[in-house]
Amino acid sequence: MKIGVIGAAGKIGQMRVQTIVDNPATTLAAVLDMEMHKAVAVAHDAPAFTDLDRFFGVEMDAVVISTPAHVREPLCLAAFERGLHVLTEKPLAPTVEGGQRILEAAKSAGRMLGAGFNMRYYPSFAYVKDVVSSGQIGAIDHVRVYGGHDGLGHFTHDWEYQAQYSGGGALWDVGIHMTDMARHILGEITSVYGVSSNRVWNVEGSEDNAVAIFKNPDGIPAIYQASWTDWKGYKSAVEVYGSHGMVRGAYAPMQTLLITLDKPGGKPSKLRNFYPEIMLREKLRSWKSTALLSFAGELEDFLKLVRGQRGVRCADGHAGLRAIEIATAVPESSRTGQPVELENLGDMIV
Repeated sequence: MKIGVIGAAGKIGQMRVQTIVDNPATTLAAVLDMEMHKAVAVAHDAPAFTDLDRFFGVEMDAVVISTPAHVREPLCLAAFERGLHVLTEKPLAPTVEGGQRILEAAKSAGRMLGAGFNMRYYPSFAYVKDVVSSGQIGAIDHVRVYGGHDGLGHFTHDWEYQAQYSGGGALWDVGIHMTDMARHILGEITSVYGVSSNRVWNVEGSEDNAVAIFKNPDGIPAIYQASWTDWKGYKSAVEVYGSHGMVRGAYAPMQTLLITLDKPGGKPSKLRNFYPEIMLREKLRSWKSTALLSFAGELEDFLKLVRGQRGVRCADGHAGLRAIEIATAVPESSRTGQPVELENLGDMIV
């Protein structure tokens, strides 16, 4: 598959380019970035452009969009108009309406839309999903998810935390990964009840903290928190409690815990993994080494989605839209004091 990359010179875009170059099933068709010298620097002998029309003039099958959220919609629409598949970063768009337009364009074109929730591929979170799917902890009773860091000093650019560009605050940042993880575990989220606040950083439209309860169509809840005031810095965690045990995955550092019971209330059996090889690799080569591997796995599964395969780990367009619907629903629920009900989207079919 021939794949172009828009936003190729950014820190994430560079890793996206590398995964395409490294994958024997993909070819880097072209790259686009605002500055030519940066585009050329990451092009790996592919043509480099600063002009969108010239970029799309190159033969390709799909495009990876690795730009700030507020410019993604016209890029996605342009790609679908040309009959291309799209894998785009999260959030899908800074507004629900924008996300809906992108999804509708994908369906009208009969092309796959992939959403960049690469944390599904982090070993600890993939382990949680696989354990739940295997039935080792029995029937799911409830889920707990958390994502947070220490606030504005964590960001490189102002647009990363300003609502008109990013969509909002903690819910749209690391919290959106955990929103997606909750849906990934529960199968769907159709009810959102929560509270959000911005009393610490006071950035208009960007919440510092959000606490919520999500429910799937069967009424199974996920207890959720997203924060920009975590005193320990960046961390995220997913815990799933079942009738015969629990499983926990966390990052950073990467670690897992599995507790299984032969019967409810029975003697527990514990299994822990601290991933020392990942800790060492990140110490020597930074967090990007883990992110790069996650992007590589996501690309593999995106190719499968394009071929019509279901049940893969890669998030589709419905997952991308639902995540921003939830990010919008929590402040709305906070304002009204009432839950927000959402339709059951299920998997994206094209």
